[in-house]
Amino acid sequence: MSALDRLSLIQWLSPAFPTGGFAYSHGLEQAMADGTRDAESVAAWVSDVLQYGGGWMDAVLLSLTLRGGDPEALADMARAQSGSAERLSETMDQGRAFAQTVAALTGKDHKTRPLPVAVGVAARDLDLPPEDVIAHYLHAFAGNLISAATRFLPLGQAQGQKALAGLHPLIARTAAKAAVADLDALETCCFGADLAAMRHETLDVRIFRT
Repeated sequence: MSALDRLSLIQWLSPAFPTGGFAYSHGLEQAMADGTRDAESVAAWVSDVLQYGGGWMDAVLLSLTLRGGDPEALADMARAQSGSAERLSETMDQGRAFAQTVAALTGKDHKTRPLPVAVGVAARDLDLPPEDVIAHYLHAFAGNLISAATRFLPLGQAQGQKALAGLHPLIARTAAKAAVADLDALETCCFGADLAAMRHETLDVRIFRT
């Protein structure tokens, strides 16, 4: 296992990497507008998304890509299973930015694909176990949502970081489960988050793109 490969992955999934992830809330902005207003309720919302919603879907798509799945077929699956126009825009826009930046760094051509597939294709060249790659991805996913909450709510940085730390065991379990998941595991039942993402399209005042 290469320390340099791990550092590359950390860079790719860092908030500083120019995917524009800071601009997306995955529907959380709508949920916060509806009453999800404290650290505990935000953490519970993110926990559900990681286990049953877009987080789980991304983890499985990433896992299948890392383990040699056809990127084009998985990209088609990711697009088809996006629960709303905003969710599709979120994964495609970030996937495009990720692919373009990795291509500039590595000199290798990377096609525009949904974010988890784009990350999976790039991470195939890293000497890292799939479970570790998935855990880093989910941590970045959760961290972005917690960051969105600290900007939207009167939620302190320490409270936000405590909420994220509390999700670490769940992230590790979810990554381990996704690392051995097959195509049949691509399922979601996080209806509240899906409906929030749909309703967010018409929210009167919004600071996030999704």
